Amino acid sequence: MRAQFVLSEIGVGLRRNLTMTFAVIVSVALSLALFGGSLLMREQVSTMKGFWYDKVNVSIYLCNKTDAQSFPACAKGAATEDQKKEIRADLEKMAVVQKVQFETSDEAYKHYKEQFGKNSPIAASVTPDQMQESFRIKLKDPTKFQVISTAFSERPGVQMVQDQKDVLSDLFNLLNGMNFAALGVMCLMLVVALMLIVNTVRVSAFSRRRETGIMRLVGASSFYIQIPFVMEAAFAGLLGAGLACVLLVSGQYFLVNNWLVNHIDVITFIGWDAVLAKLPLVLAMGLLMPALAAFAALRKYLKV
Repeated sequence: MRAQFVLSEIGVGLRRNLTMTFAVIVSVALSLALFGGSLLMREQVSTMKGFWYDKVNVSIYLCNKTDAQSFPACAKGAATEDQKKEIRADLEKMAVVQKVQFETSDEAYKHYKEQFGKNSPIAASVTPDQMQESFRIKLKDPTKFQVISTAFSERPGVQMVQDQKDVLSDLFNLLNGMNFAALGVMCLMLVVALMLIVNTVRVSAFSRRRETGIMRLVGASSFYIQIPFVMEAAFAGLLGAGLACVLLVSGQYFLVNNWLVNHIDVITFIGWDAVLAKLPLVLAMGLLMPALAAFAALRKYLKV
């Protein structure tokens, strides 16, 4: 009988405040969808960093005959064979270095033509003797670039030391910025949802003040009086969380699996395991957040 009474009170409360309940569901759904999306975005960025940082190299570009006027470090002319042997020997002794590969000017010219196309005016204006010879260094830890830069940037015959990881930094900074923006919007939507929940509970409790007064007179406990209102909010929040889960699953299926994967083949996208792992957290937040907000609102404003 008590369970039947609580369920009937929940139904009455939801019907009396249908529009506000709908607003709560939509607000919770959007805020939790943004929350889940930001978690997935962070995991995607981490996956991309692990994939790309594992492939990038540190490049030590050597001076050639045409660099004397353009680069002060190459004022003494092109790198000599002794300087190349010394640089290779020092690189192979370093604990942070995993692999060293030397690229000749002819190989650099070939790669340059492959990149810009054989018939490109840019490629046609460059000759092999203008290309820099270089050492391509694979590091055991990609974050140890500064060790290589400090050791070789001032060496005779070295034009510059370049970390290819810097090329990707702007992309990852953009993705992280988008992630923080999504979190900011999520926090705003969360505040709106909590305010709606508090107001909905207050209006629902005020409309049933006579019933709660009678229940208090006959000896009902505060928890027994409060539980229908708390469960109303929890039910609305759970519906919103369910809608957020639908949005996340739909985004993974339609946006990622059926569009991005087919159009962008240089990125390894997160799979269903990552999405499904976030759904229980979204549902738990959708259930607990409104319930706690409703409980706090009842204790502060209604004193039942």
